[in-house]
Amino acid sequence: QVQLVESGGGLVQAGGSLRLSCAASRNGFSIDTMGWYRQAPGKQRELVASITFGGITNYADSVKGRFTISRDNAKNTVYLQMDSLKPEDTAVYMCHAVAVRGARYSYWGQGTQVTVSS
Repeated sequence: QVQLVESGGGLVQAGGSLRLSCAASRNGFSIDTMGWYRQAPGKQRELVASITFGGITNYADSVKGRFTISRDNAKNTVYLQMDSLKPEDTAVYMCHAVAVRGARYSYWGQGTQVTVSS
């Protein structure tokens, strides 16, 4: 079993910044690709950004140039630096990890609220 502990969400004004963190307690698993998803009320969950173990990143078009995903493999932690935040970024942000131990498993954090005021 893998546990993902998220932090860094909150309320920020438009144009401001937040940094989300997600630390994996991997319990013998190897953590492969990690990413951040978000879901606004009444909308489908969408991928915001992902990063492979080797550091290859992928971003949603809506956040390119504003968000930066990174990871510290020694700490099993993924970060999402969010700059130039917009009200439309308001959502519950969820950490995701692919964990490997003989097979590949998908794990989710509890979610952290990000609210951007106009």
